[in-house]
Amino acid sequence: MTVEKRVLCLKMASGITIATGLFMAVAAIPELAGPTVVFLDLVFWPFDGMQSLDAPEARLLTAVTGGVLVGWAALIWMVATQVYASDPALGRRLILTSLLNWFVIDSSMSVAAGAPLNVVGNLFFLALYVLPILSSPTGSARATDIA
Repeated sequence: MTVEKRVLCLKMASGITIATGLFMAVAAIPELAGPTVVFLDLVFWPFDGMQSLDAPEARLLTAVTGGVLVGWAALIWMVATQVYASDPALGRRLILTSLLNWFVIDSSMSVAAGAPLNVVGNLFFLALYVLPILSSPTGSARATDIA
């Protein structure tokens, strides 16, 4: 896969992440929270309708989380287009370091919170970003790519 195709894949992954962040952020508005509540009910198995975003604290956390996701994905988009495109090794290190920190913390704390199915969603997002990076001419990321 060419660098241009990898950058395009990273931009598409960032676009999907931005959409997910916006999906979460709008759940801060009670009238728009329905789809996010369904998602929460799915990850807090069993699907039983017990989850809600009624508390203002929960709505604040969805707003903050959604905003952080949008900002993080925008940053990865910029790293992909302005760094990775010209210096794939540096871009790979920056993106992989960010992704692995997110994945380990988000996944382990999701399990601790009683929502292990969120790890499945995390694996989807991880694959969106890592697969293009691992398709580099070197064939795989090196241990030194993660600083």
